[in-house]
Amino acid sequence: MDVTVVDNPPAGRFEARTPTGEVAGFAEYTRSSSRIIFTHTEVDPAYKGTGVGSALAAGALDSARAQGLAVVPRCPFIKAYIDRHPAYADLVRRPSTSSPAHEPAPGAGPTTGP
Repeated sequence: MDVTVVDNPPAGRFEARTPTGEVAGFAEYTRSSSRIIFTHTEVDPAYKGTGVGSALAAGALDSARAQGLAVVPRCPFIKAYIDRHPAYADLVRRPSTSSPAHEPAPGAGPTTGP
């Protein structure tokens, strides 16, 4: 299905719009200056199986890349899309492996041992 993916910031979502302007699906998000968190994606039942969801995910992720945003895929659909399309994996913000308890105190220098 031919859709255009547009960002609708006041609604906090990307929308997949048909040539007549009907919203066939949307991907909700929250964003900051450095990242976008995808929270929910929905495709109108009339358009399921027509590629709207994939076009929506690709368009939203392409926009995030163009804006230099890290992606946090809390939405299972967006996460699965990224898993199936590794070209988008570099956008995903990975959880930090360090925690403040393991950081040296300011001016303490490097630590040794576990």
